[in-house]
Amino acid sequence: QVNLVESGGGPVQAGGSLRLSCAASGTIVDINDMGWFRQGPGKQRDLVGRVTGAGSADYADSVKGRFTVSRDNAKKTVYLQMNSLKPEDTAVYYCYASVRALGVGPFNFRDYWGQGTQVTVSS
Repeated sequence: QVNLVESGGGPVQAGGSLRLSCAASGTIVDINDMGWFRQGPGKQRDLVGRVTGAGSADYADSVKGRFTVSRDNAKKTVYLQMNSLKPEDTAVYYCYASVRALGVGPFNFRDYWGQGTQVTVSS
């Protein structure tokens, strides 16, 4: 069993900052990508940013220069530092991890998701 637990969401004023965390736990053998998606009201779930096991990151155009995704492999944790927040960043943020669990083949990775955390940016 693999679980992802998020923390750090909440209300913030435009121009402010928040840091989200997501810790993976369970019978984990290896983790490839980790990252964040978000889903705004009435919108589809879209990628915000992700980071590979080697530390290479990519981002949605809408957050480049404002958000930073990082990870601590020893802690199996991914972070999302959000600066210069805008009202349009309001969404439920979901973390994910591409995980190889104990007992599966060497190339058998699947995505696991956190429960989501609400970020609300007021103008």
